[in-house]
Amino acid sequence: MQILILGGTAWLGHEIAAEALRRGHQVTCLARGTSGSVPAGARLVRADRDAPDGLDTVAEERWDAVLDVSRQPGQVRRAATTLAGRAEHFTFVSSGSVYADHGSPGADETAELLPPLESDVMTSPDVYGAAKVACEDAARNAFGPGRSLIVRPGLIAGPGDITDRTGYWPLRFARPVADDGAVLIPDAPGLDAQVIDARDLAAWLVAAAEKRLTGEFNAVGDTLTLAEHLEIGRGVAGHTGPVFMLDQQELAAAEVNPWAGERSLPLWLPLPDFAGFMSRSNAAAKAAGLALRPLAETLADTLAWELATGPERPRSAGLTAEEERRLLTIAHPRT
Repeated sequence: MQILILGGTAWLGHEIAAEALRRGHQVTCLARGTSGSVPAGARLVRADRDAPDGLDTVAEERWDAVLDVSRQPGQVRRAATTLAGRAEHFTFVSSGSVYADHGSPGADETAELLPPLESDVMTSPDVYGAAKVACEDAARNAFGPGRSLIVRPGLIAGPGDITDRTGYWPLRFARPVADDGAVLIPDAPGLDAQVIDARDLAAWLVAAAEKRLTGEFNAVGDTLTLAEHLEIGRGVAGHTGPVFMLDQQELAAAEVNPWAGERSLPLWLPLPDFAGFMSRSNAAAKAAGLALRPLAETLADTLAWELATGPERPRSAGLTAEEERRLLTIAHPRT
């Protein structure tokens, strides 16, 4: 197949390109090239998708499949409209953030979506979900339901996760900041955790393009409790030190942020509003061939990547060593 990836230099796009090459396809990546390189064997077309002539080169060719990972509605609309007569199949990688309700565990693809963003440009992370809805609409409108695939991943995990949401925990368990090896975790009974390895997602996306799969799918991992997820991370790191906990109210009082960013505990989310954010149904995607590796493998590989790339690099999420040490003085031992 002749596959065009709109992207291909950042984490997921690079994984998609590498998987397509492994499966024997001819791969072209259209990107500015500022996020990294394309895999060996792929062709890079350097272009700015926001420029009037940004798609001119690829619009002159024929494509069996196009895959787009953008979050900008204008970019997706221009690409889908331009390529609708030049490509057989269009996959848009959306997000679980498109759903209006994050409080209902087990929801499937029929759940209500947010209203689409009216602007062509997403200017704030606060409208990320609405922007992705607008992107979905643009892809579906240009290619029609018979030639378009909308994939809604949850939290993407694995080696290369520079967001630090999945690498934080195995690395912290491997390298505790406290002298006695203690690690602080959230006490969040009832909170689930659900991640999908980027390599598994990429493999399924390429296979779906080969089959010209259509429709909407939640490409998410199997649901575990957050406590189970953290225990697996602790196991792959070989942590044997004490574990201390703070509950939702205590974390809020200590000004610890949920999910990501500075002074945060990654994967922790407040309940009940986010009880369903990481527990969506993946039944349809698994029935369509999505295969998931064990979480222990994902976390072990992520830990190896973290250690190889340098644990002291600037972090995008988590607590600093000093912040965690202070919080450990008020936390409760896990019983």
